Amino acid sequence: MAESESLELPIADDALPFDPAAVTIEDRDVFDLLEPAVQRWWLEEFGEFVPENDGFFTPPQQGAIPKIHDGTNTLICAPTGSGKTLSSFCAIINELYRRDRESEDGLENSVYCLYVSPLKSLANDIHRNLEVPLEGIESIVADRDGDEEMGEIRHAIRHGDTDSSDRQKMLEETPHVLNTTPETLAILLNSPKFREKLRTVEYVIVDEIHSLADGKRGTHLSVSLERLEAMAEGEITRIGCSATIEPLSQVAEFLVGCEEPGGEPSEGLRAADGASGAEAREPRPYEIVDARFAREFDIELECPTDDLINTSREVVQERFYRMLHEHVQDHTNTLVFTNTRSGAERVLHNLRERFDVYDEDNSGCHHGSLSKDVRQDVEGRLKDGDLDVVTSSTSLELGIDMPHVDLVVQVGSPKSVAALLQRIGRAGHRVGQTVTGRVIALDRDELLECAVMLKKAAEGFVDSVSIPENAQDVAAQHVYGMAIAEIRPESEVKAILRRAYPYRNFSDEEYEQLMRYLTAEYAGLEDRNVYAKIWRDENDPPDGQHHHEEYPVGEPLIGKRGRLARVIYMTNIGTIPDSFTCDVHTRASDEWVGQLDENYLDTLEKGDVFVLGGDHFEYRYRRGSKVYVDRTSARPTVPSWYSERLPLSYDLGREILAFQADLLDHYDAGGPPRVRAWLREFPLDDDSVRAIARLFDHQVRFAGADSVSTPDRLAIEVERDRDEYERHYYVHSAYGRKFNDGLSRLLAYRCAQEATANVRVAVADNGFVLSMPLNRKVDIEGIVDDLDPEQVRSDLRAAIADTDLLQRYFRINATRSLMILKRYKGYEKSASEQQVSSEMLLGFAEDLAEFAVIEETYREILEDKLNVDEIEAIVAAIDSGEITVQRQLLDSPTPRAFGLATLSASDVVLAEDESAALQAFHEHVLEEIGEESLAGLASDE
Repeated sequence: MAESESLELPIADDALPFDPAAVTIEDRDVFDLLEPAVQRWWLEEFGEFVPENDGFFTPPQQGAIPKIHDGTNTLICAPTGSGKTLSSFCAIINELYRRDRESEDGLENSVYCLYVSPLKSLANDIHRNLEVPLEGIESIVADRDGDEEMGEIRHAIRHGDTDSSDRQKMLEETPHVLNTTPETLAILLNSPKFREKLRTVEYVIVDEIHSLADGKRGTHLSVSLERLEAMAEGEITRIGCSATIEPLSQVAEFLVGCEEPGGEPSEGLRAADGASGAEAREPRPYEIVDARFAREFDIELECPTDDLINTSREVVQERFYRMLHEHVQDHTNTLVFTNTRSGAERVLHNLRERFDVYDEDNSGCHHGSLSKDVRQDVEGRLKDGDLDVVTSSTSLELGIDMPHVDLVVQVGSPKSVAALLQRIGRAGHRVGQTVTGRVIALDRDELLECAVMLKKAAEGFVDSVSIPENAQDVAAQHVYGMAIAEIRPESEVKAILRRAYPYRNFSDEEYEQLMRYLTAEYAGLEDRNVYAKIWRDENDPPDGQHHHEEYPVGEPLIGKRGRLARVIYMTNIGTIPDSFTCDVHTRASDEWVGQLDENYLDTLEKGDVFVLGGDHFEYRYRRGSKVYVDRTSARPTVPSWYSERLPLSYDLGREILAFQADLLDHYDAGGPPRVRAWLREFPLDDDSVRAIARLFDHQVRFAGADSVSTPDRLAIEVERDRDEYERHYYVHSAYGRKFNDGLSRLLAYRCAQEATANVRVAVADNGFVLSMPLNRKVDIEGIVDDLDPEQVRSDLRAAIADTDLLQRYFRINATRSLMILKRYKGYEKSASEQQVSSEMLLGFAEDLAEFAVIEETYREILEDKLNVDEIEAIVAAIDSGEITVQRQLLDSPTPRAFGLATLSASDVVLAEDESAALQAFHEHVLEEIGEESLAGLASDE
């Protein structure tokens, strides 16, 4: 601590927005690290922060600036608007300014700092964090008396849309700070001229790292950073900026990568059993600045009614829009998040229809399907504070500064605490301001989800991120890229790959799989136009074909094959898959009935029923970009919004189960009054409290406490639906949609074998439904009990063989692995054409032993899409008796199964059907528990 009297400031006291004599400065040591001109700019720009922070800096800035100044790898985790990106740039600008001032020749004509962001729009939105500081410092230096001059600290943006003339200019006048995307960085590493400009890089900032770590874009970036580190002249300081994420240590290790093996391995970094050759690797040193909860949050869950069953849909909608309107009117700028793009458009449309105060001048919609011009217009007006309300799905979670937004409303569940805090954090975009957010739930399942989510958020809980490991398709791209860049020892290639966190346990067996694919060792590959991409050879004696004198004879080397290798690599790399819409035709008459987004096909299996254009269709099969269906009167099994909504996180699912166990304890101790009293400790409005208490009161009175799943009980209910002549098995596995998608496929596979009947599956976040004809039945409890954790992976692999899901992901991975080329000799192959090519290759590839692209396809589906590791853990817990399976036979769904029973009726076209079905289920429950009406229950609350 430094007292204000002893603080000498490089600016007159009367020019400050605070009185230095009246405050105590807590972070003088940080301030003293900055050059005088940088200090003065900071004071002029941010002096008003002093009363709020007891210093010049926000919490993430206080923690990060000294670490970056010292060259320490640093992960900065803090809410949106708390200055984490600026803290990175401030320390780096300060260092570049110091060097420029102290050197006669100024800075070199090369890159010192790389700023990598996941979105082009983020790369373009650096005005506040880079241009403003540079211009401000330059102005301060220019205004001083004396001979000091400030040389130019150049910066530029380079991504896929940068034109060739701008690229050429960057070679002549190279930016000292280069802003780019993960894909463009990989291209720059293989650009013969520009890669030389990257050898001087000393800093890498990875912004919004939480949005990269859990996907293959992050995997791709992690290897690019290792390639950059290997070619750089000195060590690189890595800085990661993240919103709320967990576990921080794992994300930090993902950021910094691994050192060469040596010494005793730390816990968690030991090579997997059988992973010979992948010696344990320690992470590089790093520090974490954890300021995730540096801001005050005012978050509450609201519900338009305490009775979401008996209140008509029209009344619920009317109350919802009235609540939303009042929130907007009570605030300056309101940002409304929905869970689908169509939902964002619908909310805006209804606001404008119902209330005259909203029009195109003061309200807008923003999502990824809108044109770039429309999005940029909305972003600009939102920045300027000209829009009273903007609706969005996910597109405004990252990126642009929104200084005027003072309220975020989340409609429905955002499915994870991390997503909730990221979205809510867009409000009160400054430390010292309270973050105000309201979550409005419109159905009972989401009401329960959100109640737990808000309580856990208040307690500091964050869902853990899952980082893909050992992805063969990404490895194929980078090994190919390294071979193209230069002939090099194979040991060097392998070491670079394994220093990247996702490949720290990459075994020799997996590496050899990759090499067999890249060298096209498999007979028949070249006959199908899949050619070798690299050669492997032990450095021949001087008279040999592959002699390279800079390496010793016998040193295994790799190099590129093919004259067009560089062009193929540059035009085909990246990890974001292309997608397309499929034409839907009836099998009987080949009648075209509409289109489906390809992502939706992930959710469809043969026999599934969906709604298109108001009609019901049964999915049969796909050929290329054509889908074939039969008309049907059966009720849908997969809702139209299924593929667009984010899945519930597995961690939050476990917390919901723990919540249900606690609630049952309170219910047992004192009934509904005790439950309501307990729920009032949560950030819920009174309608939410009453609705949740009533739900569980009806559930327990109708089917008993054993009908509710908890951490040590899996509840399954079996319903005989005589009207539909079907038997439904409702499995209340509240572990999220990914987990339920995997477990349901596994059980459906077993049930189909036992019952010799088609089994239909409908999946949600809080469970799933297996349906089969009434004259078929299975011992579902026995099937679950008989699952062997050792067989889960192989059984699930068998269950997804020959499915459209496998076909689609094989195409994506074959394209990522450059087995199928999107662009070749000027021709661009569309996603639907890629699909046709992959379908021709799939049968052949599946017959090849341990073929890398097939193995990666199964790995990605099982691990990244179907949560196989978590399924194995739950099956093991059932096997050991830690979790018991409780089955009940019923003639009507229990209240906790209403959402599963009407899963697909939540499409707009079926809203009346859903409402009627819910009402019928509800009346049956009331009749069974002897409740004549809801009036009595309401009166004693």
